[in-house]
Amino acid sequence: MTTSSVASLRPSPTMAVYGLACVFLYLVPAIVFLLPTSLVSAELASGWSGGVYNWVTRGISSPAGFLAVWCQFAMTIFYYPSLLSFVASTLAYVFAPDLASNGVYVAAVIIIVYWLGVYVSSRGTKALAGLASSGLIIGTLIPGVALVVLGIVYLLQGNDSAAPMDAGHLLPEWAGLASLVLIVNNFLSYSGMEMNAVHVSSLRKPGKEFPRAIFLAMGLVLAIFILPALAISFVIPAEDLSLTAGLMQAFQGFFAEFGIEFLTPILALMIVCASLGGMLTWLAGPSKGLLLISRQQGYLPPFLQKMNKHGVQQNILVTQGVLTTVIALAYGLIPDVSSVYWIFSVMTTQVYLIMYLLMFIAAVRLRRLEPNHPRGYRAPALGLLCGVGFFASLAALLIGFVPPSQFGGGNPASYILIVGTGVVVIGLLVPFLLYRFRKPSWKTATPDEPETPAEATV
Repeated sequence: MTTSSVASLRPSPTMAVYGLACVFLYLVPAIVFLLPTSLVSAELASGWSGGVYNWVTRGISSPAGFLAVWCQFAMTIFYYPSLLSFVASTLAYVFAPDLASNGVYVAAVIIIVYWLGVYVSSRGTKALAGLASSGLIIGTLIPGVALVVLGIVYLLQGNDSAAPMDAGHLLPEWAGLASLVLIVNNFLSYSGMEMNAVHVSSLRKPGKEFPRAIFLAMGLVLAIFILPALAISFVIPAEDLSLTAGLMQAFQGFFAEFGIEFLTPILALMIVCASLGGMLTWLAGPSKGLLLISRQQGYLPPFLQKMNKHGVQQNILVTQGVLTTVIALAYGLIPDVSSVYWIFSVMTTQVYLIMYLLMFIAAVRLRRLEPNHPRGYRAPALGLLCGVGFFASLAALLIGFVPPSQFGGGNPASYILIVGTGVVVIGLLVPFLLYRFRKPSWKTATPDEPETPAEATV
């Protein structure tokens, strides 16, 4: 479950830019972020139901709990445009690869596919849920293994790697903070562990089995992240690599080398289907958790709490869709699709990191305030894990405001303004205003509703 929810081929082009140094850039956040979030959230989930809202509310305060669950939801506002831009660029290789870098085409696909997803989700159907469960095999493992095998064969045939593969390139070239900015994207790649943690109590011996599962999952995740990224760097020079279409650039390059180009659209469809399955599964999840909490505590206006006849929070999805549509238009207005993709990926990461900062603080305080509260699992050296995770998350959040070296030609002030405005408005200002102006009449929960959202966000 951990591997399937975390591992993906989507970040591979982003790290392939660094060549061999991607190994270092994946290992660092795995140690300082993935490991702490996994073990800390496991303790919280095994002791308190209700997810991050209940953890942060009990450990810090109710306003902080609302901010945490809001950030868990709000990050999807930026996440879907970046995910669907990857889908659009990949899909282009089925019929017209040149469209992969066309902003108008990418914007159109984002808008059309998102609204189709809203329609499917609003029907309350679970018919497509199996698509996401098979996504690890169809859209990740098979293409990933194929990419790695093709890369190895490509090198064994005597071809030179496009990126240097010697010991001198194990670390990224240092050119100031901008040279390390792409590592921020890896924090998003490793996020979501707090959702899987709810299942820790199902293990027979959580204290032994969960850490073992996490370390095994880390090994699998790192293999899925690193090996395809290296394979891409074998065939596509960094300066020619698209952050949205880089995966298909590599497949096209390998297939052309081996004379099997007819497989390019087949691989593209496999990857697209898996991505769309994941999107449909996630589309209503975080907003469902926000809805349940808001109905109980009155955090959202009644209009946003309204559900359709299928029990789906349709008005939240539609409002989110309007914002997604506005954001998608940026792909049509800004010439460089890769730059827009990166900006939205950073915004997604930073909004999500706010939630993790609150989670680490809450975990330390709960260990101090409720030391005897029953827990199915106790994280070792909790204070150290929370300290490492907190400062790593804070550093990643701050570094995200530095324009990456790959986009050095742009205006740094404009980059900071765009990213900062998005994070502050969506991640902080909106939840502050909702909390500040909430009314008692906004509490609409019925007596038979659960007190906490439990696993609504999974």
